[in-house]
Parts: sequence; structure tokens; C-alpha cells
Amino acid sequence: MKFKLLFALALITSFSFAQIRGKVTDSNGNALPYASVTVEKTYIGTSSNENGEYELNIKKTGTYTLVFQILGYKTQTITKEITSFPTVINATLSDEQYSIEEVVVKTSENPANGIIRNAIANRKKNTDKTDKFEADFYSRGIFRVKDIPKKFMGLEIGDLEGNLDSTGAGIIYQSETVSKIKFEKPNNLKEEILASKVAGNDNGFSFNTAINTNYDFYQNTISYNIPMISPIASNAFTYYKYKIEDTFTDSYNNYIYKIKVIPKRDKEPVFEGYIYIVDDSYAVYAVDLDIKGKRAQQEILETLKVVQNYNFNPDTKMWVKSLQSFDFKAGVFMMKFNGKFTHVFSNYKFVDSFEKKTFGSEVVTFAEKSNKKDDSYWLESRPVPLTEEETTNYIKKDSVYKVRNSQVYLDSVDVISNKFKLSKIIMGYTYKNSFKDKRFNYQGLFNLSSFNFNTVQGYHIGSGFSYSSYNEEKQKSTSITSDFQYGFSDKRVRPTAGFYHKFNNTNDAYIRLAGGNKVNQFNSSEPISGIENSVSSLVFKNNFMKLYEKEFIEIGTGREVANGLFLNANLAYENRKPLFNTTDFAINKTSDIYSSNNPLNPNSDAVAAIKEHHLTKFSLSSRIVFGQKYITRPDGKMNMNEGKYPSLGFTYTKAFLATAKGYEYDFLEARLNYKKTLANKGDLQLNLKAGKFFNADNISFADYKHFNGNQTHIRIDGQYNTSFNLLPYYTQSTNNQYFETHVNYNDNGYFMNKIPLLNKLGWNFVSGFHQLATSDNKPYQEMTVGLDRIGFGKLKIFRVDFVRSFQGGVAKNGLMFGLKF
Repeated sequence: MKFKLLFALALITSFSFAQIRGKVTDSNGNALPYASVTVEKTYIGTSSNENGEYELNIKKTGTYTLVFQILGYKTQTITKEITSFPTVINATLSDEQYSIEEVVVKTSENPANGIIRNAIANRKKNTDKTDKFEADFYSRGIFRVKDIPKKFMGLEIGDLEGNLDSTGAGIIYQSETVSKIKFEKPNNLKEEILASKVAGNDNGFSFNTAINTNYDFYQNTISYNIPMISPIASNAFTYYKYKIEDTFTDSYNNYIYKIKVIPKRDKEPVFEGYIYIVDDSYAVYAVDLDIKGKRAQQEILETLKVVQNYNFNPDTKMWVKSLQSFDFKAGVFMMKFNGKFTHVFSNYKFVDSFEKKTFGSEVVTFAEKSNKKDDSYWLESRPVPLTEEETTNYIKKDSVYKVRNSQVYLDSVDVISNKFKLSKIIMGYTYKNSFKDKRFNYQGLFNLSSFNFNTVQGYHIGSGFSYSSYNEEKQKSTSITSDFQYGFSDKRVRPTAGFYHKFNNTNDAYIRLAGGNKVNQFNSSEPISGIENSVSSLVFKNNFMKLYEKEFIEIGTGREVANGLFLNANLAYENRKPLFNTTDFAINKTSDIYSSNNPLNPNSDAVAAIKEHHLTKFSLSSRIVFGQKYITRPDGKMNMNEGKYPSLGFTYTKAFLATAKGYEYDFLEARLNYKKTLANKGDLQLNLKAGKFFNADNISFADYKHFNGNQTHIRIDGQYNTSFNLLPYYTQSTNNQYFETHVNYNDNGYFMNKIPLLNKLGWNFVSGFHQLATSDNKPYQEMTVGLDRIGFGKLKIFRVDFVRSFQGGVAKNGLMFGLKF
């Protein structure tokens, strides 16, 4: 009863705040959703909701002419003198009267092609008219799910914080924002979010911003996972065919062509649907286009419908985007998803130029208490009225949020989940205080992530304890961990412990402490994972993982000291000990023997790679992200690494207070990373590294620079831009100077989509070049060509590369099989 009363009050209040409101219907009385409603000769406007209802925030009385517009219907204008508020103005739109016969074919060419050629030729002129503006922006999003199971692959899903009903359906996300934007084409944006609302979260900040709404079809490509080709791109005729379906005249006597956009090849990154072009000016009147997931290389996505409406101002002769909506459907493993995002642009103010510092690194800011606006603010400021479903969901989610975040409820849930059972000694146990956001965890003895095999420890298991807490108000988090590993072959227990504290979400300042005894790979980057080594050893009797023991204590700290500049410092004391093989067990009962644990002499375990020694190391590292954009929220800073410029990294390490002077050294390394999207022609990645040791002739092999090789022919980490494919793990290790290069290219289907038959598979062509030069060895190079996104249906998770390596005049060939999730 209480819920129904709240819902009724919400509806009544919404009507009382509306200045001009009404409903847009067709001649049969059916609601017309997402119709554009504007005040004639202005840029004041709104949109109808899914039920055809609209609200227009006009506060001054007077005579107004409203323009109602939606694709497929005649534009209607209604003039009315308004003497008081609220005022109701309903509109009934009749079907558009098309007149395809009026199109005169002057040549044998398809007439649609001529119109598109003119639209392409006039792109710059049309886009330059609206290249700099200020505007009001409203964004609303809703995300629904269906057929979500209670469990998935053994993991409990539950009701997703009360969002799902008994059938596994419900709204899991709903939000809206009101903001002011300044925009300069092609992509300079400054946005201030005045109000932000998230269903079921009193402190929530919506992710709905204007950042990802710039679907500008005057540009050659529109970014959606991969660049999609605009129907009026300069090379559009390579990708599309066109057909005039209809023509009509709007209320201002503009002659409009409705042109069907037809992809030439099904797998290309193309749209299909309709684009509406204005005669004479050849401006975009509207778009109604679909993206298929397979064309955007997002197989989970079924379709994304993009609709844009443009309004015409007869005084300025300008067409401006007033409404944009994204309507999507997706699905995977029988689970279904759908949703809609609506964007309304109004109150445009066009300028000749902006002040010099208008656009900087800070792209989005949130006004103070933007997430604390009450219902009266939203009812007055929201340009598109909520539907009954949305209103109900807000009330329901807010009620559920208050209940499920109360101490009484959280304590009652914890009482059930915190019950201890004997089985949890094996499987693990978690004790939670959800109200205070604290938890204690015991990993259990059956921990698959730490159950592996190597020739030093044999089979080994791990377990541990951890405590974590989070302060949402101050955005602080703390964790304390203790772990141990036990090797069944060497019969050793090795414990470690750690402390980590993050101070805030603004600069991500942290401090950490760690210590204990552990088994380390000589290459601290751990180029071979535990599971890879286990399979390689037990099945093929290949012992690639080389290990030493480290007793250590260390302290580290870091933060972002300025936008795009990150510093980290670490001080550690380490005592290193050699390790030897203790088992020759394998599932494969062959006569082969394991190589030794000495990477310098794999044929003999008589001599270790290192002698026991200790030293102290200090490292200072920095990372510089040039041109880094960011969002400033009251609860922290969100960095947006656009990749427009390369990022640089530097590391200085000094080893001192060692067992002997010969173990001490200095080390410098510089790194450069860059990723470039080549329009619709693919992605290029570059990773360069250079380093040098000083006074390091007699340092321990544990301190050498090691390189990420691979001898398993399997890659599951996806690190193609930091690793080699056929390079043995330790043959190139150096204590002198080195230069490392990785270049990778992914065509995103650009070439593969043009090859008959292969273009039906949706695979990508990939290639790479990898180079390593050290002062102690002959240069090593690899060249790769391969295929990515191999698979069928929605599972495109495999990759295969042919690799050819060169060193000292010797060439080797190999295959690399990749798996990605």
C-alpha cells in the first residue's frame, strides 16, 4: 500500500511541475516514442518518452509555436498563447506522404549515388556551421536483463542486489544526468554535470556523460569498439550501396531524401538502415541506422540502433542535433540483455571561438552535491518524462537500497553467511561485517590457483588469511594478508605477509609493506605461469620455470604527483638462496630427464645459478602519460588514457649493502608505449625498452635483466606486445645494456573482410616484429603473421601465429597458439 501511494504521488508531482506537457500520437491514437519537440526558431527542445509523453521547460508566458517531428511522420507545428502553467499541448502526427516519383533521373547513374556524392562533397561546409557550441545536455540510460540463472559455471549469481525477479529478469541499471557542455569539433569537450541520479544508490554518480555521445556522421569513422564507416565517409562507396526509398517535404519546405544504406559486405564495420539528406544543402536531416555486433567485432551484441534527429532553424539555416538514442539488444549463454540510452541536446549557443584554456585535461566535472538533488529538482529539470516502468523502478530500487544497506538487514545477512561449517576448513571461509565494509577471509586448503607443480617443490599448495576494510566516505581501503606455500617434494613451508593501504581515489596514493620467504622465478615478470609450467612439466617433461628462494622485507609507496605523472618508490632487503630439483616425477613416463634448475647450465644440477647472498635495493620508477584526460568526481579522479600520445616510463635501481661489493650495481631503464588506431585500417601497437647496468660485472644472476620468452608455444596471458614467441627464457639475459622492440598490428578485419570465403569467418589478420639487442649476444629478431578472433558464433577466443626467428644467421620456425577470455 505504501509503495502504491509513493508511486501515485510521484506521478501527480511530475505533472504539477511540468510547464508545457502533452502527448504525441499518430492518427490512430498510438503513442509516438522519442519524437522531437522544439520551440520554433530556437534551440529549446525535448523529446517524448517511450509512451509518447513530453515535458518542455518553458517558464515565461507568451505565444509559442511548437514543432513536433519524428521519422516517418509529417512534421506538425502548433501555435498557442500560453497564459498560465502547466499547459497541455497534444499533437497528432499523420503518416509522411512520400513522393518517390518526383525524383528526376538525369543520367543512367543510380540517383541515390548522386545525392550521397553531394553529401560527401558538402560535409565540411555543413559540419563547420556547428563546429563550436555550448548546449544543455540530458542523458538517460536503462539496462535490462532476462533469463539470468541463479548460478553460472558454479558461481552464485543471486538476485543482483534485489534487481532480479524469480524468473531472472529485471532492470539492473538506470540513471540520468543533467549537464552543461562546451564542444569543439572534432573531439574537444568540457562538461559540467549539474545533477546525477542512479536508481538504488543514494551516493551514486552516473556514468552517463557526453564523452561517448559524439556519433558524428560527417566524420569518416564513428568509434564503436572498432571504427565504423560513416555512410557519407569519403570512401563510403567502397562499403555501401544506396537506394532512394522515399522523398518528402518538411514544414519549412525542405525537400528530404530517405536513402536506404546497404552494406556491400556483411562482415565489414558498416551500418545499415536509413540516412535522410536535405536537398540543396545536403545536410543530414536524420539517421536511423543499425550496428550488428558481428560487424563491430562484439559478437555478444546482436544489434545497436542509432537514431538521430536534427532540427532546422530557418533564421540561421542551420541543422543541429536535438535527439540521439542508442537502443541495443545482446545475449550470451541464453542470457538476454537490452537497454536504451537517450541524449537530448537543447539551448544551443554557437560561438566563433572559445577562450584558450576552455579545453584542457579535465573533461568532466561534477557540481557540488550533484548526486543529492531532490525529486522536485528532477521533476522540474528533467526534459524527458519518466515512463511508468522507470518511475516504478526508481521507487523500488531506492526502497530496496535503503533496506539492504541498513545495519539491521546487513547484520541479518551476515549472520547466515558467516556460519562456520567443517567443510570450510577445506573450501575456505569468509567472515563479513557488511555494514562497516570489513571482511576476514581464509583461503582454504583446496585453492586451485596455488595448486601447481614444479621440479623444485614438486606438487605445492597454498593457503592464507586476509583482512580488508573500505571507507566509502573517505575513499580509503586497507588490506592485511598472510599466505603460505608448502612443497610436497622439498617439504618446505614458506610464509609471506603483507599490508596495503590506499589513501584516496584522487591521486591513488598508497603505502605497502611485505615480507617473508618465497620461491621466485629469476625473471620477476614471471613469463611462464604456474599452470603452463605444470602441464609442460608433467605431460612433456619440460622444466622451463627456473627458481630461487628469497627471504625479504620491503616497503613501497606511490601516487600520481601531477596529472599524467606517476611515481613509485620501493626499498627492499633480500637474502637469496639457490634451489635445486627435488623430484623427477611426471605423468609422462618417458626416459627423458628434467633439465636442471640452473638456467645458465640446464644440463647439470651440480652447480647453482647463484650463491647465497644478501643485498638492499632501492628503486624509483615513473610513468608519464602525455595528454591524459580525466574526469573529476566528488569521490575521486578517473583517468582516461586516450593514447593520443606515447607514454614514457623510467626506472632507476641501486643495489647496496650487499654481502660483497660485487653484488652492488646501478641500473637505468627507459620505456615507450604507443597505440594508434589507423582509422578503419586497424590498430598499431609499439613498445620500446632500453636499459643499462653500471658497475655490474659480478652481480647475481637474479639481478640480470631477463626477457619474456616462450618455449611452450602457448600463450594465455595476451601479452603479445611485451613478449617474444620463440625466444628461450634465459639465453639472452644480460648485466650490461640492451634494446628491446615490439611492434604489433591488428587489421580489425580490414584485409580479411575483402577476401572471398574468409570474410565470412570474422577473423582478423595480425602481424608483428620483435627485436632484442644486447651487448653480449648477437641480435635476435622475430617476425609473425597470424589470425586472431578464431572461433564460431559468439566465442572468438583463439589465435594462431606463424613465427620466424633469426639470430646469428640461423632461422627457426614455429607456431604460437593463443587463448583469450
